[in-house]
Amino acid sequence: MTLDQGAPAGSTDLRAKGLSTNSVGLLASVVLGVSSIAPVYALTATLGPTVTEVGLQMPAVFLAGFLPMLLVAYAYRELNKVAPDCGTSFTWTTKAFNPYIGWLAGWGALLATVIVLSNLAGIAVEFFYLLLGEITGSETVGALGDNTLVHVLTCVAFIALATWVTYRGVEATKRVQYVLVGFQMLVLAVFAVLALTKAGSAPGGIPFELSWLDPTAITSFSAFTAGLSLSLFIYWGWDTCLTVNEETAGSDRTPGRAALVTMLVIIVTYVGVAIAVQMYAGIGTEGTGLGNPDTGDNVFAALAGPVLGPGLAFLLFLAVVASSASSLQTTFLPTTRTMLAMAVYGALPKRLADVHPRFLAPSTATLVAGAATAVFYVGMTLISENVLIDTIYALGLMICFYYGLTAFACVWYFRHELRRSARDLVFKGLFPLLGGLMLAAVFVQTAIDTLDPAYGSGSSVFGIGSVFVIGIGLLVAGAIFMLVWRARHPAFFRGETLRQDTPALVFDE
Repeated sequence: MTLDQGAPAGSTDLRAKGLSTNSVGLLASVVLGVSSIAPVYALTATLGPTVTEVGLQMPAVFLAGFLPMLLVAYAYRELNKVAPDCGTSFTWTTKAFNPYIGWLAGWGALLATVIVLSNLAGIAVEFFYLLLGEITGSETVGALGDNTLVHVLTCVAFIALATWVTYRGVEATKRVQYVLVGFQMLVLAVFAVLALTKAGSAPGGIPFELSWLDPTAITSFSAFTAGLSLSLFIYWGWDTCLTVNEETAGSDRTPGRAALVTMLVIIVTYVGVAIAVQMYAGIGTEGTGLGNPDTGDNVFAALAGPVLGPGLAFLLFLAVVASSASSLQTTFLPTTRTMLAMAVYGALPKRLADVHPRFLAPSTATLVAGAATAVFYVGMTLISENVLIDTIYALGLMICFYYGLTAFACVWYFRHELRRSARDLVFKGLFPLLGGLMLAAVFVQTAIDTLDPAYGSGSSVFGIGSVFVIGIGLLVAGAIFMLVWRARHPAFFRGETLRQDTPALVFDE
């Protein structure tokens, strides 16, 4: 199915948005997906917390987290074949179920990206000053990132720069990402090889065991789901390949293939680095041990010097800055494209549907995303650092929510086609269903666990864990906003701008 380029204003078919066409190929799409995942940033932020939850089974949890993501990626691929729309989850769940579920799926996707954007900017700033400190040899410069005023101002500057590059369109984004992604993946490979080489002589080094890859060795289901929620976070972002589908050559097939290639690149990277780091540092609670609470939230900062040596340690700091900055920029893509699609179909203010006449990219949506990210980060930082930490834990709920809905949407969307062939049954039915059920299970268990104030930073609101309040509270706030929008602009919710039935689908395997 192709987009109806000339759809009239009242049409309920999918509509082209005015974005640039044929600007992204398979390689560029994979690069954008890897960049959005930000493997170096994701690893340094989650290696420690994951070890705290599951110990030596960290590589196993990374493998377990990969499975539902891979299954959901098949759902995205199949839906994109018949409806290559940049609204992705929002558009597909609307067409499969109804406008209300579609709107909430879009809201969940927007929440997830804004939360990640703000935290990416924070990590980029932290490592930016660590890098400057390493280069200048000044501890004072390296500690500037701990100064709240300096940190916030620099963070806002980073967000503004990322907003500017995104505003200039996908061509500018693509060129920047080739350099940043290539550099960070090269440094990460060198780091992993050196960690493996030095593991035998490292103070906390431990030999590899196959049991590290066995998720059944985790005896606590709560610990497993907590670790799984963190591992889902480090895979999140591959769907960027799909959100630029209208700008991709072969929009019905290339984005889905790119998503699968991206997932394979990332799983090899994550498991390889997890094993290497665990062999080198161990899981002890002192020194460079991955269980050390003083370094758990920033593992690479603690291991850069010991693994790479003082002469090359700055490269890892630079890689984290590159990873965070590149992901900060590419994560704007799904945010702005989701806003654009929702506005085009009347689910958000029409102004957000503006596309720049020269750069052929969402203009107003990009500026709004940048402003929202800056406001969110500054607000959370000023309220409490604990609140900012808890937003990352709450992110797992958002990811499970809208990825799970999309997986179920695929099954329902193609329900009449599942008996056509074994391929349709597996890729349009079985795989998405299993992926959706896995994510639903993690969502429910995580929601239950986060009721406990001990989950996350330990903060609470009226005795309820702040992670639960943030995660579920933001979803409830979305439902309220949806009802308010429906009262003022009911056309979308009546099915007048995006219809649920799909009589024009063409199955051209």
